[in-house]
This record gives sequence, structure tokens and C-alpha cells, in this order.
Amino acid sequence: MAPTATTATNPFPVPQAEIDRLHARLDDTRWPDVPSGAGWSYGVPPGHLRELADRWRHRFDWRAVEERLAADSVVLDTPDHVGVHALYRRSTRPDAVGLLLVHGWPSTPAEFLGLLGPLTEPGDATLPAFHVVAPSLPGFGFSGPTRDLGWDVDRHARCLTDLMSALGHDRFLAQGGDYGSMIAPEIARRDPGRVLGVHLNALVGASPDPSAADPLAGLTDAERARVAELGETWPGRSGYAAIQSTRPSTLGYAMIDSPVGLLAWHLEWFVDYDPDTTRQTPVDPDAYLADVASFWFTRTAGSAMRLYREIAPTAFRETRPPSGVPTAVLNLLGDHAVRPFVERSHRVVRWTEHDRGGHFAALQAPDLLLDDVRAFAATLSGAIGT
Repeated sequence: MAPTATTATNPFPVPQAEIDRLHARLDDTRWPDVPSGAGWSYGVPPGHLRELADRWRHRFDWRAVEERLAADSVVLDTPDHVGVHALYRRSTRPDAVGLLLVHGWPSTPAEFLGLLGPLTEPGDATLPAFHVVAPSLPGFGFSGPTRDLGWDVDRHARCLTDLMSALGHDRFLAQGGDYGSMIAPEIARRDPGRVLGVHLNALVGASPDPSAADPLAGLTDAERARVAELGETWPGRSGYAAIQSTRPSTLGYAMIDSPVGLLAWHLEWFVDYDPDTTRQTPVDPDAYLADVASFWFTRTAGSAMRLYREIAPTAFRETRPPSGVPTAVLNLLGDHAVRPFVERSHRVVRWTEHDRGGHFAALQAPDLLLDDVRAFAATLSGAIGT
């Protein structure tokens, strides 16, 4: 079965009845008792969540977000998934090349809306231009829920490769953050002749050689400090990953049924677990409400969490070989990737670090992400014909 375009499953507009139902659920929220003085150390405090829930109910404009999404949305069938949704904007430049943007969890391609214009029409002939494809991963948002098992890194990579074929992009760059930083390189491993370069941020899954006598041998002091920081902070932040990697369906019932519960579960990542102490750049609340609303209206919170369960058995226990495709890494504030570990699985040709931004580069440091993708593409100018 060849990938084909379809408009039968166009997800927009969301029926007004669904918005009314959401508002009724928000109005009828049952709030738990939380000990005073707990702050963020026990999870999201009620005062912060009440404020955001009120914003979602009374001030967040879903129709404005939907209008922007619908303007660039396509829906395609692939052999693996019926109705893959993507934002797709072509450049008017004849030298433009395809650029696949792969999100992670708890993200959606709505996070890339602000980058579509600068990436496709940079306004400067000396800067590269791209035909941008930003899909909703199967199981996420407007690609709808996955209804079978086996949606691991390899299957996502195969599906997105088929998507690029359906859109006519024989050669392209792939960019990924969070779990997208695992999927984008796998696309290059599957078909290195088509992928011109891989750009990664919020990189996950890079680990030391477990057989080494000293896994940290050769690291700089700064790299050792980064590894140590992750070891200190991750145990207190990884509860969500433990349950999503083991019992996602059990948690999914609550996420599907309670909009405030869904908001709370997703919120901690967007505020770096404590907005009062983090040094990361704040995320506009309407930006993550767009993500949360996308999961709510499509009832995909549960299927999105299953990505952890599907990937967990191998993602952090194996080191995949480099694809040979040139790879760039952008480390922003709070990212913990160290180059020697990353080079075990990637052909790293560019490594950039900045002491600002955060995990969600497209929302917290879009200028840095844009500049780094452009600079990386410029180093590949011979390959992409610019």
C-alpha cells in the first residue's frame, strides 16, 4: 500500500459541542486537598493549577489556535497508520529542501507554528529555506490514537519515512527533540541515502559504555558535572516515566476523563518542576494549553503515553550504531547530553551549547533553534544544492 493523501479525516474544526463539554468539565472539577506548605515538592500545587484551569476555561482561545493549525494541515494515510496529521508548509524558494520536525512527549506540532514562516521564507537569499513537515506522531493529537501494539522507535521511523515519500520529498533533513531525538536518527539509519542531515535537541537515550572500567573516563569536568546533575535530579522527577513505561493504560483512564488531571500531568515538564526556582525560559501558558487541548479533544493522552511502554524495553538498554549521516546537537539549559556518549550512536559534526532556553526549544528558545538548524544546513550546502 503506497502512502496516499486523504481529506476524509480532516480533524478541523473541533465540534462546538466538544468545546462546550470541555468547559462543563472544567467548571465541575473536583479539587483535592493538598497539605499547606508543600509547594512544588509534592507535585503541582493547587493555586497554580486553579489559575491555569481558569485560563483554559475563560481566556484560552482554541479557535485561534485551530485556525493556525488548519491553515497548514494535511492528513495522509500510510501503510502503518490511517490519518497521519502533519503541518505542511512549502517554501516558494526553488532551492528549498524538505525538513521533517519530530516532536516528543508531551508535545504536538503546535509548538512549531511560530517557526513555519522563518523556515520556509527566511527573507534573506543567503539563508537556507525549507519545505517544513511537522507531523503529529501516531497516537498523538490529530493523528488519532494508535489501536495496536508495537509503536516503537523503528515503527515511528518507518511511518514518518512513508509520510515524506507521500509528500514527494526524496531527500530531506530530519530534526527531533525529546523522543523525536530517537526517532529522527532512526529514520537516517533506515534510509541514509535520503536523509541529508539530522539535527537534535533535548537529546535522550545517550549513555556510556556499560562495559568500560570507568564509564566517565575522558569526560571533561563540565561533562562530569552534567552527568552528576542528572543523577541527582532524575530520581525525583522520573515518577511519570516509571508509570508510563509500565502501566500507561491504567493512567490513561484518568487522563481521558479529567481535563484538569491531564493538565496537571503534563504541566510539570513545561515549568521544569518548579517555576519559582528554574532558570529555564518560561513557556507561554497558551502554548502548552494548545498541546493539552489537542490531546483532550482527540482523546489521545493514553495512546501518547504508550510510546514510553513501547520504547522502554530497548531504548535505554542498547546503543544503536551511527547512521553515518551528519548530525548536529543543540544543548540548551537543562539538557544533559554529553558528546562522548552521543558519539557512540551518532556521527556528530556540530555541537552547540547555550545557557538559556530549556527542554522545549521551539517554545523556549526558537531563535536558537532556528539559527542552529540554519547553520547546520549551511554546512551541508553541497549536499542539498543551496
